[in-house]
Amino acid sequence: MRMSKLFVQTLREFPSDAEVISHKLLVRAGFIRKLTMGVYNYLPLMWRVLKKVENIVREEMDRAGAQELLMPFVQPKELWEESGRWGAYGAELMRLQDRHGREMCLGPTHEEIITSIARDGLKSYKQLPVNLYQIQSKFRDERRPRFGLLRGREFIMKDAYSFDTTQEGLDKEYKNMWNAYTKIFKRCGLETKAVQSDSGAIGGSVSHEFMVITDTDAGENDVFYCDCGYAANSNHAISNLTPAKIVGDWTKAEIVDTPETHSIEELCDFLKIEPTVIVKSLVYIVDKDPVIALIRADKNVEETKLLNAVGGQEIRIAAAGEIEDIMAVNGFNADKGFIGPKGLKEYNGKPIRFVADKTVVDMKNFVIGINIKDKHLVGGNWETDVELPSNIADIRLVEAGELCPECGKALKVTRGIEVGNIFQLGTKYSAPMNAVYTDIDGKTKPYIMGCYGIGISRTAAAAVEAHHDEFGIKWPLSIAPYHAIVIPVSTKDELQMNVAEDIYKTLVKHGVEAVIDDRDERVGVKFKDAELIGFPYIITVGKGITEGLVEFKTRENNEKSEIKPEEAAEIVITAITKLQLCE
Repeated sequence: MRMSKLFVQTLREFPSDAEVISHKLLVRAGFIRKLTMGVYNYLPLMWRVLKKVENIVREEMDRAGAQELLMPFVQPKELWEESGRWGAYGAELMRLQDRHGREMCLGPTHEEIITSIARDGLKSYKQLPVNLYQIQSKFRDERRPRFGLLRGREFIMKDAYSFDTTQEGLDKEYKNMWNAYTKIFKRCGLETKAVQSDSGAIGGSVSHEFMVITDTDAGENDVFYCDCGYAANSNHAISNLTPAKIVGDWTKAEIVDTPETHSIEELCDFLKIEPTVIVKSLVYIVDKDPVIALIRADKNVEETKLLNAVGGQEIRIAAAGEIEDIMAVNGFNADKGFIGPKGLKEYNGKPIRFVADKTVVDMKNFVIGINIKDKHLVGGNWETDVELPSNIADIRLVEAGELCPECGKALKVTRGIEVGNIFQLGTKYSAPMNAVYTDIDGKTKPYIMGCYGIGISRTAAAAVEAHHDEFGIKWPLSIAPYHAIVIPVSTKDELQMNVAEDIYKTLVKHGVEAVIDDRDERVGVKFKDAELIGFPYIITVGKGITEGLVEFKTRENNEKSEIKPEEAAEIVITAITKLQLCE
């Protein structure tokens, strides 16, 4: 490919709406262009990267015994009603009607479709196990798309689904996919950590996310891990707490004045106590209804855990005005800092739901709000003074330094970008959809299912997050849009152009995906574009060619050397040959 013909327009500045480095660089280097909120055009350079990621995924999935198919992007409401997800999935499901008034959705995932395919085609235990996968665009109507390709509304994904007759079979395929994923991401130049995670809208009993560990702002979740091997997303992590004071010094319960103590810090300073003897009450809105979470005041709520504890779809902290309204409906005038569960009964005609974190269960003689401004109950106890909610769950956000639940050592924390996930679905979809097979005894049973996803476009963006510097992208060789670029310093210099053309043709002849920068541009512009785009190898033919030398640069480490043209070509050819042998 000649740079003069390559469809790419690099920008001098980063886009103003980009927050993370992958978004900034992919736009500036001419890989993607925004079409509308959370939706991007994949330009030729990006499409080459995505196809390479796809091919790696396809090769490893095929080697693992999975079979590729392609399912429709538009899905009928009826199948989603069979699984029970039409009303439960939430606002992220893009619903629409065709000209006949039939209700449809744009597929964010394909559990219902694949289950219907299996239901029609897998009738006997003799046909199982089977793993079917596809690579396709998906659409999820994210409330707040951000981070470019890392959290868009339209995205490319590989999703696979396994069908087994036993839990043992599912466990085996789960491990098979785990191993395949490890190979896939390694081939893409990414180091990943498999962490326990929440199953979310997909469902199932066991799930893991494959996270690219990063210290950039693009990390979506905290990942808590230990040297013993334990690792979990913050929405699933658990820990053992170090001993703390959880019994207050009061001998009897009484209401005391606590003026202007709107925060835990102010309350601790006023009463001269530790936060570990305070029960904190936090008001959330879950699917438009209030939920009050009770937790030890030195700890924080993990919202996904709370959402799961009440079976909701969307969650947010209540606004001040909403809290005032809830208080007024129940006859109180409290604001933030004085809220408590006692006396709060209903809102909008529905009972207010309460969830108590496990940290509060053993607390005694504690401090808690009573929904009266500038007053708290001190010396309170469960049942005697305050009713302990029946819904007790782990809703606590783990913190670094807390103790590993498996070995007892201090947990560490880092940031991670999810690029893949695997789920044990069991019969979550097969049972309600009556997707059954006939076993050896002639009885019908629902399939035992698994689900395995990889974000193709997310993986490409994660590679940029992991491989870049202040000059631009540093693509791993296996997924780079082109392997090398040959830059003649002056297109008007006949010797430079002849040597550059010879190197370029030699590379192409040996299967190297190469570009020659034949533009009549200043050499500084050529260098900047080459580094910004992220060609793994940059061969520059300049004045040194009069002495038989060219500059050879490896983008990953930015090391340069002056070598002969044939040596430069041979290094690249050898690297590509080695890459192909490892595939």
